[in-house]
Amino acid sequence: MAIILDDKIKIIVQGITGNQGQFHTGQMLAYGSTIVGGVSPGKAGQEVQGVPVYETVEEAMQVQTADASVIFVPAKLVKDASLEAMEAGIKTLVIITEHVPLHDAMEIMDYAEKKQVGIIGPNTYGIISPGKSKIGIMPNSIFRPGPVGVVARSGTLSYEIVFQLSSAGIGQSTVLGLGGDRIVGYSFIDILEKFESDPGTQAVVMVGEIGGNAEEEAAQYIRERMSKAVVAFLAGKSAPPGKRMGHAGAIIERGKGTFESKVAALSAAGVQVASLPWEVGEMVKRAL
Repeated sequence: MAIILDDKIKIIVQGITGNQGQFHTGQMLAYGSTIVGGVSPGKAGQEVQGVPVYETVEEAMQVQTADASVIFVPAKLVKDASLEAMEAGIKTLVIITEHVPLHDAMEIMDYAEKKQVGIIGPNTYGIISPGKSKIGIMPNSIFRPGPVGVVARSGTLSYEIVFQLSSAGIGQSTVLGLGGDRIVGYSFIDILEKFESDPGTQAVVMVGEIGGNAEEEAAQYIRERMSKAVVAFLAGKSAPPGKRMGHAGAIIERGKGTFESKVAALSAAGVQVASLPWEVGEMVKRAL
């Protein structure tokens, strides 16, 4: 089993004729994802990797309905692309682009709530259900089907931890990047709830980082609602207060969002917190 994404999901790529759109469309197709159309204004009638290109999402949906869209357009165009996709009936939107203006991101999330659309990102590597489909930019080769769900704020750390899991013979049900911008769609709690309900997920790995209170909120949810084992790794142990480290959301402000506060909250909720990324595999193996 998997959450959000399976082998039946049909995908549209917005910004398909750009360099990133073209390359990652090829990678998604190679993984087995079902891409039914691309969108690039002014490029309608072309093909990319055999995928037909349309002027708008609405035009694409008139030819072949889709469930999800992935966005590879510049940050200043993300709001219009997102609203267009949601208005056309897309129900899962993966926004790869980073540095989306805050007010634009707020408008996107507000409209998504009204339309009951799930947003992954912005500034995400996407989502993959190994052996089924992927939407995003993650490398194809490191993932293996299995019983462990992974939800993360950091892409690079996700890849490292997934590689360690796969190397230890531990496959993944779904791996999802929440996104590194300050305002994102799905939260840790949203995804933990889905993993808790998924019969194909037996344990969960959380990859967090300093800044904000998402991990502390997740800890409360885990303590009160989760029956499945959760293992966590947190980045930013040595980050100084007030300095942004990597992602826009990874900043400690007014004493909140510290590494220590997150570890304490997760540990109190019964989560095993790894000190190093390569410890995660052994912890998960013991938990299964």
